[in-house]
Amino acid sequence: MGLFDRIGRVVRANVNSLISGAEDPERILEQTVMEMQHDLTQLRQAVAQAIATQKRTERQAGQSQATAEEWYRRAQLALQKGEDTLAREALTRRKSYQDTAAALTEQIQQQSGIVSQLKQNLAKLESKLSDARTRKDMYIARARSAKASEKLNEMMGRIGTGNALSAFEQMEEKVLQMEARSEAIAELNSGDAIERQFKELESGNSGIDEELATMKAQFAAGSSPSLPSADVELEQLRAKLEGR
Repeated sequence: MGLFDRIGRVVRANVNSLISGAEDPERILEQTVMEMQHDLTQLRQAVAQAIATQKRTERQAGQSQATAEEWYRRAQLALQKGEDTLAREALTRRKSYQDTAAALTEQIQQQSGIVSQLKQNLAKLESKLSDARTRKDMYIARARSAKASEKLNEMMGRIGTGNALSAFEQMEEKVLQMEARSEAIAELNSGDAIERQFKELESGNSGIDEELATMKAQFAAGSSPSLPSADVELEQLRAKLEGR
C-alpha cells in the first residue's frame, strides 16, 4: 500500500482523533481489515465476471463451430446436386465460421489463464484476510491492555506524588487537632462539675454557720443560751446535715 493510500486510510479511520499525530491502533486495524474485505469482494466479482465471460466465449465458439459444420453439410449437398458454385459459397462461409471458432478458442485459453490467476489471487487474499482478522483481534487486545496499563501507571503516579501525600498529612494533622480540642473540652467540663459539687457542699453548711454566729453573739452579750443535751444537739446537727 502506497503512502497516499495509507494517509487516506488514516483520515477515513478517524479524522478527529489525530491528536499530536498519534494513530489509534484499533481504528487503523479495523479500517485495514475493512479495506481488505472490500478488496476481496471486488476480486470475487472480478473472478465471477471473468468466468462468465469465458463461458460466453465458449458458447460462441461452440456456435461458430456448429455453424461451420452446417455449411460443410450444405456444401456436400450442393455438390451432390451438381451446384459447384453454390458448394464453393458454402465452403467459403464454412471457412469464415471455422476461423471465428479458432479465434474464440484461442481467446478461451487466454481467459482460462486469467481466471486461474484470479482464483489463485482470491485464495491468497482470503487467507491473508483470515490471518489479518486473527492478528487484528490479537493486536487490539494487546493495545487495550497497554492502554489500561498506562492509565493504571498514571493513576499510581498521581497517588505517589508529593501533593497527594501532603494532602493526607494535612488531613491527619487536622484530625489530631480535632481530637485534642475534644479532649480539652471534656476536661474543662469535668472541672466545672467538680466546682459545682464543692459549691453545693459549701451552700449546705450555711445553716450551721448562721447558728454559730448567733451563739457567738449571745455569748458576747452575756446571755447564756439554753444548751440542749448533748444527745439532742447531736440529733439536731444530724438532721440539718441530712436536710442539705
